[in-house]
Amino acid sequence: MSNPTTLYIVRHGKTMFNAIGRTQGWSDTPLTREGVESIHYLGLGLKDTPFAIAYSSDSGRAIQTSRLVLGEHNDAKIPYFIDQRIREWCFGSLDGGYDGELWGVVPRVLAYQNDQEMWADLTYEKLAGAIQEADTTDWSEPYETIKTRIWNGFEDIAQRVENRGGGNALIVSHGMTISHLLYLIDPKQPLQQNLENASVTRLTYSKGKYEIEAINDMSYLKNGQTISQQFLNGD
Repeated sequence: MSNPTTLYIVRHGKTMFNAIGRTQGWSDTPLTREGVESIHYLGLGLKDTPFAIAYSSDSGRAIQTSRLVLGEHNDAKIPYFIDQRIREWCFGSLDGGYDGELWGVVPRVLAYQNDQEMWADLTYEKLAGAIQEADTTDWSEPYETIKTRIWNGFEDIAQRVENRGGGNALIVSHGMTISHLLYLIDPKQPLQQNLENASVTRLTYSKGKYEIEAINDMSYLKNGQTISQQFLNGD
């Protein structure tokens, strides 16, 4: 009898662009000192959780986060792989700009009168279309491309774990990508989950179906902080 398949999906640690409010997407910056510290705590909080496998996107911030978490783990032999399909959305020419630029362009392109009207009506498909229309580089992806790569990326990971007898998978990805996955699983989920850096979103998977167990869970990081403080106190 196989074990349950559970995905521990981590949003990467806080980066330089996160700290100064810039849209990151496919652009990349390293973790800040605070970001590194929080991921060390997260790693401590997860160190006793048995992982059958680990994945991250191919973005440097996700790779850095994965290595820090795995570096704290009791099992030094967890297989680790990189999958570019679970990277963040690409914002094209809006990548690297301040967040306000993105959320200023979207309502203008879609002719919303105000933010309230936008958030009441906005969908991922409309958002992707607005980004493509505003993008002067032609780098951003059509909605169906984004949807397919994200779904297939996580689905393939889940199926791989299930086919190997189940267990837990550690997956490091990105805020909008994780939020979008949750929406694809359950369209009642909000467009933006406002996921914290170093948060854990936990899903169970069985025969092609997901169950959402936890979203934006910071308890692992907090447990890691407690473990670290106990060590410093000699407890």
